[in-house]
Amino acid sequence: MIINANNLILGRLASFAAKQALLGEKIEIVNSEETVIIGSKKVIYAKYDEKIKKGNPHHGPFFPERPDRILKRTIKNMLPYKQYKGKRAFKNITCYLGIPENIKENNAITVESAKLKETAIKYIKLKELIRLLKQK
Repeated sequence: MIINANNLILGRLASFAAKQALLGEKIEIVNSEETVIIGSKKVIYAKYDEKIKKGNPHHGPFFPERPDRILKRTIKNMLPYKQYKGKRAFKNITCYLGIPENIKENNAITVESAKLKETAIKYIKLKELIRLLKQK
């Protein structure tokens, strides 16, 4: 199953992908940098900045600084990844920046329950969040 993450809400997309992976589907998510986080930019930036600074560079916890890796970690945290079925499901999930040439966009689906509503005023895309975090 190929999912186009353009303007999809991060948590809802991650929960849908985790559930489908547990059912045995192979999930490929394209355009992961276009995923949206709902909320105030300041609050979201502060939360992710704290997560990145929390870790020790030598011992961790290590937090990813790429949009596709943030999405994959969010999905991982929604899986029972310490159990066999969670590890097996996590191996079936792949996230891409943009659309790779070997994947056709016309096969990609969108998750209707995770779409960004037009009434949502406060949100930030993952690529904007990463750009803000790199500016420190």
